[in-house]
Amino acid sequence: MNSQDVILGTLMRRSLSGYEIKQLFEDIFSYFYSSSYGTIYPMLHRMEKEELITKENVLQEGKPNKNVFTITEAGKSRFYEYLHSPMESDTIKSDFLMRLFFGQYVGNDMVIAWLKQAQVHAQTQLDQLREKYAIYKDSMQPAHLICIEIGIKEYSAKLETIQEGLDRMDKLEQEKRV
Repeated sequence: MNSQDVILGTLMRRSLSGYEIKQLFEDIFSYFYSSSYGTIYPMLHRMEKEELITKENVLQEGKPNKNVFTITEAGKSRFYEYLHSPMESDTIKSDFLMRLFFGQYVGNDMVIAWLKQAQVHAQTQLDQLREKYAIYKDSMQPAHLICIEIGIKEYSAKLETIQEGLDRMDKLEQEKRV
């Protein structure tokens, strides 16, 4: 999976402006796909050159013109190739987990601070996902619902594990005092 696959997938439903595509990457896709703002527009330009998408410049009154992208038949074909290709393994890239792994070199206070920071972040993400789920669940396709439900369960499990870790660290600190 790469940004091209994701962009083609977003255009399967309807034509979108570059801004709308960027919003999807920053909003719902941010929970399970990471791409920088700087890769979206160059990717759109490249996909247009490869004739996977077309670009229409739309005039807007009182606003700057916008570019609206539409998937071509070649783009649809490429997207279906992606959907039918072997599924890649999930990858996890986490600064938090890497620091936690090396936590023995900074002491328990720092590890506890990292755990609390991760706890706040995970709770925020969970709350946002639950809010989106509540708002959109009636209009989502079953596969969309499953994606959000997996995200909710993953954040819930992460929060539970972090709390167990904090309890364990607290117990170690208490034993040191005795």
